[in-house]
Amino acid sequence: MSGRDLFRQPRRIRRGAALTLVFAGMLVAGAATGSFPEVDRAEGKSTPDAARPALSVDRYDGKTAVARAAEEALALGKSPKEAAERAVSRSGDRWGAVYSEGQYEEFEEALDGQYTGVGLWARQERDGRIEVTRVSAGSPAAAAGIRDGDRLRSVDGEKVDGQPVTEVVSLLRGDATDAPAGTEVRLGLQRGTRAWTQTVRRARLSTDAVTVSKLAGRITVIRISAFSKGVGDVVRTAVRQAPAGAGVILDLRGNSGGLVTEAVTTASAFLDGGLVATYDVDGEQQALHADPGGDTTRPLVALVDGGTMSAAEMLTGALQDRGRAVVVGSRTFGKGSVQMPSRLPGGSVAELTVGHYRTPSGRSVDGHGITPDLEVDQADGPIAVQRAETVLSGLGDD
Repeated sequence: MSGRDLFRQPRRIRRGAALTLVFAGMLVAGAATGSFPEVDRAEGKSTPDAARPALSVDRYDGKTAVARAAEEALALGKSPKEAAERAVSRSGDRWGAVYSEGQYEEFEEALDGQYTGVGLWARQERDGRIEVTRVSAGSPAAAAGIRDGDRLRSVDGEKVDGQPVTEVVSLLRGDATDAPAGTEVRLGLQRGTRAWTQTVRRARLSTDAVTVSKLAGRITVIRISAFSKGVGDVVRTAVRQAPAGAGVILDLRGNSGGLVTEAVTTASAFLDGGLVATYDVDGEQQALHADPGGDTTRPLVALVDGGTMSAAEMLTGALQDRGRAVVVGSRTFGKGSVQMPSRLPGGSVAELTVGHYRTPSGRSVDGHGITPDLEVDQADGPIAVQRAETVLSGLGDD
């Protein structure tokens, strides 16, 4: 199913209007939220209207209300950001968020693979708790002894339970100006029945978004932690360098999203063109297509879990619907909405949900997630990799 006759080709995406999906739980690199960014950080202004889709009526009204609240606050000498935050909260938009100019600058830099933080990867559980899912090696968090599975209860004394992940991100990372590398942040943590407070210093870190390793039987494992800039090309190179005919495990566990362009480029490594996803804005459907020339014969397993989100779910759905990969693991998170950031009076940036995406077969991911072809208990552990190896052997891997 190519989709080329069903949906028009999208305009070529510029850096100033790059399509992204939310880093919904990515505390390590910040919440680089947004799908159709209006903000052109390099020029300090919005891109022309012709370069971006129109907002739906409901979302436009919501955006207007947020902007109006910020304007009124500015006129009264109050904080535009706080007023906008209250308006976003009242809107009921689960993924809506407001950032200071410095915070948003940090989040955009994270898309280039660099960030200031403590090295925690975390997500929000369905009951509102914030759980650490991964700790980057060599990071301040690792040096402090923080582990996967620890619960993050507070940041600098402010409780984070029930807060949107984007707000937790803002607390943890701080502002580009006020919280540079070397500044301290106090974390309230819990492990089982033990609760404690740990002070760590932020540092300048690298995301190392792609790691490539080999297993017995010539299997190549490509693990993608997030779709930051350049990830797609790294994946394509890894596929080309894999032993001829040997299988690939595409490990997307814990991947909380990122740049859609990079997810599409990754899909292009395994597809010979065709549809990757459709998305709607203001009732108008648009499409994303893979580039031709990908490796369509190599046995492929996509490994997922409950931390697989957003752009990672889009990629998984495309490979599954197109019959290109067997999906192994547990049901993914179910984040299929897209956001648009816009500059507010006073310089802060607000984001509101403007649409949703669907897989090539028309499945909605939002609230549903992707169900694996082979479900595995404890999908975040080594047994899932073993199951993936078994599946590859049945697909003809030698």
